[in-house]
Amino acid sequence: MTRGILPSRGDGCRIHPVAPRLAPMFCFALLTASCARASFAFACATPFAAFAVVAAAMLPLRPALLVVTGAWLVNQTIGFSALHYPIDGSTIAWGLVIGAAALVSTAAASAVLRMLPQGRTPPMMMVALAAAYGTYELALLAATPVLGGEGAFTLAIVLRIGLTSAVWLAGLVAVCEIVRLIDPFGRKGAMSA
Repeated sequence: MTRGILPSRGDGCRIHPVAPRLAPMFCFALLTASCARASFAFACATPFAAFAVVAAAMLPLRPALLVVTGAWLVNQTIGFSALHYPIDGSTIAWGLVIGAAALVSTAAASAVLRMLPQGRTPPMMMVALAAAYGTYELALLAATPVLGGEGAFTLAIVLRIGLTSAVWLAGLVAVCEIVRLIDPFGRKGAMSA
């Protein structure tokens, strides 16, 4: 019988690249580094839905929300310092809306992953991404009557950002799988003791 990608421990989490005690720090490091890279590459199109799914798949809800908040803070810090976002009410409000949308999408991904069966992790991750991305985009769209920006919700833009999120999710899961296989933290020895 073949081992599935990132086998379950039976705790409701789907991704296990490191020992459970290291998972929050590993997830934080992975997502903040990824967010920094994405922030420079995509600025306002950072794939928070993909980050939400990885956090929800690796951690219980509360730590997942904290990790996604950390990634959002990295994004905002880079935006306002290195990318010179304008410091005005609208930009700050959109930053807060993006943060709230990222948190709501994390909760959605977590809820979906809890409801889905534990096997067949890659397809389940894509279902969770669909839920997280839909939630994220709806949360952003809900702010447009007050903040404007309806033009950013064309089908082409939404599909492009959705595809970008899917690619980022695949990449992040691949990184987790590589770390699990390499076992740099001695997880196998620590878990068998």
